Amino acid sequence: MTKLLPWLMPILFAPVGGSFVGVLVRRLPAHTPVLLARSQCESCGRTLSVPDLVPIASYLVFRGHCRICRAAIDPFHLAIELAAVTIAVWAAAVESDPVLLWIDCFLGWGLLALAWIDMDHMRLPNALTLPLLAAGLSAQAAFAPSRFVECVLGAVIGYVAFRGIAIVYARLRGRDGLGAGDAKLLAVAGAWVGWADLPSIVFLASLLALGAVAIKWMRGQAIDGAAAIPFGPFLSLAFWITYLHGPLGT
Repeated sequence: MTKLLPWLMPILFAPVGGSFVGVLVRRLPAHTPVLLARSQCESCGRTLSVPDLVPIASYLVFRGHCRICRAAIDPFHLAIELAAVTIAVWAAAVESDPVLLWIDCFLGWGLLALAWIDMDHMRLPNALTLPLLAAGLSAQAAFAPSRFVECVLGAVIGYVAFRGIAIVYARLRGRDGLGAGDAKLLAVAGAWVGWADLPSIVFLASLLALGAVAIKWMRGQAIDGAAAIPFGPFLSLAFWITYLHGPLGT
């Protein structure tokens, strides 16, 4: 049990991490304080207390309803906490170093927040991308200094490549394609995995995006060439898969 504890701790903490990710997803786009504002029931406005805020457990014990007003609680909270647990379990199945496992989990939870915000609001906030970029370069400097230059180049190349594509696309089509947030997210990926893995990440993200479009089409949803599709979720997932398992073909 003692040997398993270092790997269990991030998994046990994951619901708390997911709860905080949920706060980021809801508050960052609304420009409301992340740490200072107290959580409230979305129906009755009552300030929530400790029994209402136990991740996963509170939702299950109160059967998805507010403890006081009995209004239904948005299942978003349960979903994002379970997603955070999934990320921790996934990372624990791959990572053998308990210190690096914590780093992997925090990266995964950050990507979860970015992906969810982009799905809901079509934006990737600097308040998340820039700290993840700095964290990636810091992690390389601390744990893999021999790869530091490669990862700095990865950050620069990732950003410049996507910004260049976005500028050319906008000039040719007269509308935006890739946003600046996508370029910063690819820079984050480069900072963590290095420049050589970026083509694999972009290719995998494109495949995932095409798969999502195909599913929408098969469900009978209209597919318009001008329709905006958030690329951040697919880029985040492709980055996460590549970070844990290496580029395609390895």
